[in-house]
Amino acid sequence: MKITGFTIARNVIQYDYPIVESLMSLLPLCDEVVVAVGKSTDETLELIKSIPSSKIRIVETVWDESLRAGGKVLAIETDKAFQAISEDTTWCIYLQADEVLHEHDYEEIRQQLSKYESDKSVDGFILKYRHFYGSYDYIGDARLWYRNEIRILRKNPDFYSYRDAQGFRKSDGTKLKVLKINAFVYHYGWVKHPKYQQMKQKNFNKLWHDDNWVSENIADVDEFDYSQIDSLQRFEGTHPKVMEKRIESINWKFSFDPTQRKLSLKNKILMTIERWTGWRIGEYKNYQLLKNR
Repeated sequence: MKITGFTIARNVIQYDYPIVESLMSLLPLCDEVVVAVGKSTDETLELIKSIPSSKIRIVETVWDESLRAGGKVLAIETDKAFQAISEDTTWCIYLQADEVLHEHDYEEIRQQLSKYESDKSVDGFILKYRHFYGSYDYIGDARLWYRNEIRILRKNPDFYSYRDAQGFRKSDGTKLKVLKINAFVYHYGWVKHPKYQQMKQKNFNKLWHDDNWVSENIADVDEFDYSQIDSLQRFEGTHPKVMEKRIESINWKFSFDPTQRKLSLKNKILMTIERWTGWRIGEYKNYQLLKNR
């Protein structure tokens, strides 16, 4: 059983992405890690090359700046990385540049991939998510945060990155048939200095919208306002070890009172139902969930 990780990267230094930590969290699980590095205005390529591992294989790409609708360029770049994976690979683990795996979950992931290696009815696996916001001490718990997503799939030429690269589908548009692994993706895209977060918002939204939309909807300010979030809960667990230095070097302040939630009555009711039953009414699922056996 061969396992290959894959991801994309561009201007990760400029926007303070934890790409090194993300890749370091993949390496213990993978025989190879493919990184599609887009032509950047910073030293992203040099940073990836500096990671001391022979497992990393870089594919240099150029992003199509004209694709400014729905984040399509992200899916195209992800497909470039996926297509570059060696044909003898069984399972592919996909992480985005702000996503990290926890070493506590390695053994569970290995066991599940081994168990279903020969079961071709299983196209892949979804992992659960912890979305950190504002600092490393709080996670989003409102309905706007997705709870699961496909992050492991078979090496299959019939699969492709869907829409803005959040998930995957088959070439005929049907959803992948997946199982759930009791493991988490630690998502740190909303944890960075307010200056870098604001820079990211201005740049990242250009992958979805034109300049007029960006100027009308993204505030022209120097720092991102984290205080507008509706609901968070304090994180009581541990972070992946690869994140330790980054967490220790935090250089901004963020505080939040979890008891002061800015939720509509409708969302309060829906979140209460979810908390009691585990059912998220109206949840979008870009996959067909199989029963674990």
